[in-house]
Formats: sequence, C-alpha cells, structure tokens
Amino acid sequence: MATIRERLHELLDALPEDRFDAAQDVLEALMDDGIPIDDEPFTDEDLAAIAETRAELARGETIPDDVVRREFGW
Repeated sequence: MATIRERLHELLDALPEDRFDAAQDVLEALMDDGIPIDDEPFTDEDLAAIAETRAELARGETIPDDVVRREFGW
C-alpha cells in the first residue's frame, strides 16, 4: 500500500499541466500557518443548513461526485 506521500506524488504526476496553477494554490494555502482555524460554535442557522443538506442527500437530490468530476474534466 502506498504511503500518503507516495499517493500525493502519483496524483501530481497524473495531473494535467493546465491544472498545475490550481494545485499550487491549494498546496500553498494548506501550508499557510497564518490562516486561523475556525473554532466558533455552530449557529442555529448553521445547524439548519447542515440538516437541510443531509435531507437533500437522503432524498437523492444531490449530484454524485463522479458526475461533477466528469462535467469539469477532473
């Protein structure tokens, strides 16, 4: 089984060059220690939105990940 580091290298090696800028942005954002962690408690509005999303998922009203990836060419 590949390590996480090995898997990340595999993903990078398979990434089309036209996606390099986006990948770099994501990796740099992950490494930025200046981003504060959101430690605020959920509001009632947050909890209601989460419940609504879970209900939509249960009713099958969401778009599967593979469909989105295909649509955007990922």
